Amino acid sequence: MDLSTDYLGFEIKNPLVPSASPLSKSVDQAKELEDNGAAALIMYSLFEEAITAETENMNRFLHQQDTGFAEVDDGFLPDWQDFSTGLDQYLDNVRQLKDSLDIPVIASLNGVTPGGWIEHGKLLEQAGADALELNVYYVAADINQSGDEVEKRYLDVLKLLKAEIGIPINMKLSPSFSSVGNMVHRLSDAGANGVALFNRFYQPDINIDSMRLQPSLHPSTSAEALLAMRWIAILYGRIDGLSLGATSGIHTADDAIKLLLAGADVVHLCSTLLRNGAPQVARILTGLEEWMEQQGFESVADVRGRVSALSVANPAEFERANYVNIIDSYSFAPGVMV
Repeated sequence: MDLSTDYLGFEIKNPLVPSASPLSKSVDQAKELEDNGAAALIMYSLFEEAITAETENMNRFLHQQDTGFAEVDDGFLPDWQDFSTGLDQYLDNVRQLKDSLDIPVIASLNGVTPGGWIEHGKLLEQAGADALELNVYYVAADINQSGDEVEKRYLDVLKLLKAEIGIPINMKLSPSFSSVGNMVHRLSDAGANGVALFNRFYQPDINIDSMRLQPSLHPSTSAEALLAMRWIAILYGRIDGLSLGATSGIHTADDAIKLLLAGADVVHLCSTLLRNGAPQVARILTGLEEWMEQQGFESVADVRGRVSALSVANPAEFERANYVNIIDSYSFAPGVMV
């Protein structure tokens, strides 16, 4: 049985790829993921804001050590170059993972400014990353900013980075575009090697006792994968040379199978690994193999896209028809309505 698939220009052994999570911070945990069948690894995200804040603090307390203290010798405070920054640690982690793993290692960059994307992207390539995932976590909160301006932000960053680095670039997108398909098409034309659908925007919560905002973290559920399934099914076979990755909500073998049938090249795993550990990769892989054997499939290539918009009898079921059918078929529980 051939489980291999093409992803960002690499032929990988199967379609299961752990996505950005704390598990990649440990070489031992990353190795355990590989041993359980992970075909590639996306590292935890490097946040530009964190690196910028760290650099500014370093500059304040160390670079300007003589400000207001002219009588202090240069050696009074330690040299800033003696300190390891978060960026240094991330680059070291890339090198260690490359030395320890046989699977592709994909760095994850979560940036804000064009300069930050380019500077850090080049360093990640030099450290040995096989590819780069751009996690453009951007909330368009400015009501005067148009949708076209938001899209241009993504496209400009991609074009600038493509001009500076030679490794493949995967764009991790949110579903908050008025035309997801057109945006993906434009990103492909701008040089993207793949897209991951969709980024989870962690929403802030309100503490009603303190009446203040508080962080809120809710692990994904299998139901969330249906949004990616719809759009991957719509996009499958329509954009040449672009890898389609499904992320958010893939917890079981059944979830992975649905996304492959829709047309995904790979499925990204996160919450299920944080909850169940690295052996969950092997469990999902076993479930996929057993299902393929039952259905008579000999390769993942035979599975992919079998239930895409290009293959089903009524493609409109991926659009409005499903909505209409669900509403029309709803029935109230006994005793709710007289």
